[in-house]
Amino acid sequence: MASPGSGFWSFGSEDGSGDPENPGTARAWCQVAQKFTGGIGNKLCALLYRDAEKPAESGGSEPSRATSRKGACACNQKPCSCPKADVNYAFLHATDLLPACDGERPTLAFLQDVMDILLQYVVKSFDRSTKVIDFHYPNELLQEYNWELADQPQNLEEILMHCQTTLKYAIKTGHPRYFNQLSTGLDMVGLAADWLTSTANTNMFTYEIAPVFVLLEYVTLKKMREIIGWPGGSGDGIFSPGGAISNMYAMLIARFKMFPEVKEKGMAAVPRLIAFTSEHSHFSLKKGAAALGIGTDSVILIKCDERGKMIPSDLERRILEAKQKGFVPFLVSATAGTTVYGAFDPLLAVADICKKYKIWMHVDAAWGGGLLMSRKHKWKLSGVERANSVTWNPHKMMGVPLQCSALLVREEGLMQSCNQMHASYLFQQDKHYDLSYDTGDKALQCGRHVDVFKLWLMWRAKGTTGFEAHIDKCLELAEYLYNIIKNREGYEMVFDGKPQHTNVCFWYVPPSLRVLEDNEERMSRLSKVAPVIKARMMEYGTTMVSYQPLGDKVNFFRMVISNPAATHQDIDFLIEEIERLGQDL
Repeated sequence: MASPGSGFWSFGSEDGSGDPENPGTARAWCQVAQKFTGGIGNKLCALLYRDAEKPAESGGSEPSRATSRKGACACNQKPCSCPKADVNYAFLHATDLLPACDGERPTLAFLQDVMDILLQYVVKSFDRSTKVIDFHYPNELLQEYNWELADQPQNLEEILMHCQTTLKYAIKTGHPRYFNQLSTGLDMVGLAADWLTSTANTNMFTYEIAPVFVLLEYVTLKKMREIIGWPGGSGDGIFSPGGAISNMYAMLIARFKMFPEVKEKGMAAVPRLIAFTSEHSHFSLKKGAAALGIGTDSVILIKCDERGKMIPSDLERRILEAKQKGFVPFLVSATAGTTVYGAFDPLLAVADICKKYKIWMHVDAAWGGGLLMSRKHKWKLSGVERANSVTWNPHKMMGVPLQCSALLVREEGLMQSCNQMHASYLFQQDKHYDLSYDTGDKALQCGRHVDVFKLWLMWRAKGTTGFEAHIDKCLELAEYLYNIIKNREGYEMVFDGKPQHTNVCFWYVPPSLRVLEDNEERMSRLSKVAPVIKARMMEYGTTMVSYQPLGDKVNFFRMVISNPAATHQDIDFLIEEIERLGQDL
């Protein structure tokens, strides 16, 4: 393996050959590189231009850190005190970095080399000539490297190698041809914000230790509630570790609203509670019911139409059935953007039913909430303003780096009443500032990561119009894919009509199956096609797209788009790659 710091900056192909047909790209990157300190900028320019003419302002190439180490000190003193000696990681350990005495120089050098590794990975993530994944089976990776934890520390040279190795086998989720999950892409401002919050390394439970972050959470959640349609952005909310936890929060608060005594006395003090959600909803609703002691059998799945939307008449029928049995309906969770089909439940009809039977209405808009930012597509969530609570994951459709999930609640103060425990060592009542900004007591967590800054900084950088353009582009790409394959030989759509979200669900039918009658044998053989093509995609490393069965439908591809780096050419590539890898099946 190459020494840390040597040849980190390799642009273009996976072998670092660069892009000789586009010298303007190198020149543009070189201009940016001049802003880097510590010699990184000159090193970048030298590697970008290779043996070609280098710009005068670059000052020529600087030897890589590894090259300059050939004459480095090897005195094994900690920290090395030899004047003008280059930092030699082979003789340095984590204990030589800050806060060690005289640790400034090795700390800066170490972090600059880490930054070299990270920035190379960022650039390669957007390079279509690089692999989306360098796939190895688990046993291969376990055997190829020693991952075990030891009693004795490794030197910093080995630590840098571990950083390189980890990213070598990481999935490039920012790659324009990665379509495997709902959260894709790599936003540079969001990435910078994530680096900043890790550097600050603070907690979100009180204003006294996270003053700016707490205020930004207040401002951002209020803006999101305004966009939902609650007057003046009134209500409450919190950023949670993910959509599953946000949905569980909604269930917890809905239960407390109906039976506040459950907080002290537990489930034994309340009747049998029933929640309702569609058969296409996220599994987190059942998981939340299990965690809260409500039980998975108390989550009733409502029938969906052929497009995956909840059928309101079936919802009302099942509510009446539960009431006749003496059970208490307490929550309906509608979905705005289902995981597989990307369907939007009829929120207005659901809201009418919830109002009629006095049931808490929750909207799981983890995937579809981003469409509220688009004037063209927000109609798909008509009625969301009537919900009691909404889950909205900016780390999905809006491209905010993981994790960033918000639970928004229409009634102010309810979340605090439900969850507060009055811990006097954190939430003293005689502080010298407004205690309403100590938000930790309304969360289930005590320690809580700063998730808001990524979203806030991206919003400042892009504006609402920037998010709108991002979302509109992704939905346009999904429609482009749909229009290409809906009548293309070898493709069958899972459901009729243009998808409402970026989910495009289809089967690829190899030539050998196109002549077969539509019977059980054909379905059995078709079910094996998508898994084989997916496996080949990963082994070649060219692209990634998800597949799954659903109900009586055998394995089909579920294409989703949330990466603003994707283009029509990437969609064309995906189609060609599916056909290339599946022709012989």
